[in-house]
Amino acid sequence: MIRRRVVRAVLAALFALCALTAYESAKTEALMADAANRFLESLDRMQRMGTVFAMDSEERTNWHYFPEPGFTDEYGYVRNGITFKDMDPKQRHLAYGLLSTGLGRAGFVKTMNVMALEEIVRAIEDDQTGYRDTERFHFTFFGEPGMTGDWGWRVEGHHVSLHYFVRDGKLVASSPTFLGANPHEVPQGLHKGMRALEREEDMARALLVSLDAGQRKQAIFDKQAPYDIVTMADKRAKLDGEPQGIAASELSPNQYQDLLALIGEYAATMPPEVAARRMKAAAQTPKGELFFGWAGDIDRPAAMPIEIGSKTTENRHLAGNYYRIQSPTFLIEFANTQNQSNHSHAVWREFEGDFGYDVLAAHYQGDGHGAETVAAD
Repeated sequence: MIRRRVVRAVLAALFALCALTAYESAKTEALMADAANRFLESLDRMQRMGTVFAMDSEERTNWHYFPEPGFTDEYGYVRNGITFKDMDPKQRHLAYGLLSTGLGRAGFVKTMNVMALEEIVRAIEDDQTGYRDTERFHFTFFGEPGMTGDWGWRVEGHHVSLHYFVRDGKLVASSPTFLGANPHEVPQGLHKGMRALEREEDMARALLVSLDAGQRKQAIFDKQAPYDIVTMADKRAKLDGEPQGIAASELSPNQYQDLLALIGEYAATMPPEVAARRMKAAAQTPKGELFFGWAGDIDRPAAMPIEIGSKTTENRHLAGNYYRIQSPTFLIEFANTQNQSNHSHAVWREFEGDFGYDVLAAHYQGDGHGAETVAAD
């Protein structure tokens, strides 16, 4: 009962933020633009090369969550943007300041934990090649930061991919929002038991367990989880119009509140006003069009110690764990199958809004251009 009151209080606070959107929005974007400009001013000419691109560059929609060499091997080109490794101490502080403007407090801590896992997995795998590297997170910019016109930025590396698009002083796009965790649960050593995506796992499982037999039959759409999130790093999210699982209309009032709370956990990665917009969209979705679907086992194997020098990828748990939450406008995916279900990926996608596609489409149509121009980016 106490937990439900807390959940309702959190949701009420998020909705209350909508009334402050104009003030908070201006405050966030002003901080973001100021932090971006301070950081960019600290870069020399060579550092800006490969870091700053035109707003209409195809680079803006090139994204992935693979480690550095894996990204290059998969796509045949390097991941652009200046990394922590290439920054002096002052620039690192400015970079962290910028990153903090694009995340809520919980989201900032979660992102730092994800980055810290790179050192933990490096030690477990005894990697001496640089494949695992806490300093290989890239900052990339598009256009000129300010309170007028279009500009954007991205922070990306292994298991982190955050994207922002600002138009005339308003943050109009903040997806895809991707975070992952390897190990999902640290199995040994000083940080044993640490889970960077703990609530994403526990809240979803609690919702599934709360379902009765008939509801669970609707919710579980496959006995085996997909190997990864289904949308992967596609420029446009798949699954539009293809929901699976149980509709929110089939949930009890308490179960529906638990579903909203789970959505809220993902929304809260972003700054408060962005989280409020995401939660407003979720709450306004007709219950018959909001779905929770699960694939694979309900539980996952206990995290077992790994022999030092062993890989923490592949070695799939046969059934695995996967769930998604889908509405007509947004999609949440969570997958945990690799390393015997101890390697997780989680993402928030917007079917039309990723990278600001919907805003740009309206702009091109207003200028007499076709929306196809945007989709081909």
